[in-house]
Amino acid sequence: MEADLTHWSASWAALIGCGAAAACQLAGWRKLRAGAGKEQRREAALFYGGLLVLLIGLVSPVGYLSGVYLWIRALQGLLIGIVGPGMIVLGAPWTAFRLAFTRGAVSDPAGSAGPAGSADAMADPVALPDRLPEADRVAGRRRWLTAWPVAAVVLANAVWLAWQFPVLTDASRGNVGLALLEHASFVAAGLLFWLQLISSGPLRQQTPPLRRTALVVGTVAAWTVFGMMLVFGSGVLYPGYQNSAHHLMTVLDDQQLSGAVWWMGILPPMIVVAVALMMHWLNDEESAELSAGLDRLLTPRRHGWPSRPVIR
Repeated sequence: MEADLTHWSASWAALIGCGAAAACQLAGWRKLRAGAGKEQRREAALFYGGLLVLLIGLVSPVGYLSGVYLWIRALQGLLIGIVGPGMIVLGAPWTAFRLAFTRGAVSDPAGSAGPAGSADAMADPVALPDRLPEADRVAGRRRWLTAWPVAAVVLANAVWLAWQFPVLTDASRGNVGLALLEHASFVAAGLLFWLQLISSGPLRQQTPPLRRTALVVGTVAAWTVFGMMLVFGSGVLYPGYQNSAHHLMTVLDDQQLSGAVWWMGILPPMIVVAVALMMHWLNDEESAELSAGLDRLLTPRRHGWPSRPVIR
């Protein structure tokens, strides 16, 4: 195993892609005249952290060992399909990407891309007043990403699960082009998945929190079933992984361990987002009840008795 840790996967596509994304984000924020605030620094840290997670899954020994051990491949899938894209969506780099390809400097009258779910962040805050119609058109074109959350989540899970079929899994081990397609589709599906659950300025989430929580529960259920199939299965599904490295564990043991990684590994991020969504829903409910109570207090009451005595 120590010898395996010395192997680093030379994924030039991953290095070039992550480097280009980082350069675009940095170029976009440098065009802002106002200094970045605490929220912007936090988002930038999350974005670069997400890129680092992608590189760990693709370029580090994890990338090499994913072709040797099934459980390492499952760990790689979690890193590049769930954890990395989730951090990138939380980092909300979309405004910076657009600024990277905008000529000249722009002002930041609304405080840049504040909190991902705030009203200021959703109103395309970096646009100048004379560019507001263009910004509205850009925001309108982006809304299709979150217009069909159920279909998007189903599609993302279908992409992830499709690459677990033994035919595609074994084929991607010996085909560099197919492996690149697998990794790119994992990242794209992860971005699409998290955009349905998290507001990422200037993309504002319109789906109610309870519905988003149901999407999380459905995703966990799908991967629980898949993980249990591998954990409790008694036959080898991935014969392509039968190699000399499996001298401490059999391919079946490796397969069962990969099922446990999928089953248990997907739970922590999903639990975190589910708790956040439920807290958001409870806050909305409390705000709605408080608003309704204030409306009842401020609304003048109509008495059943006349205010002045009248002769009947």
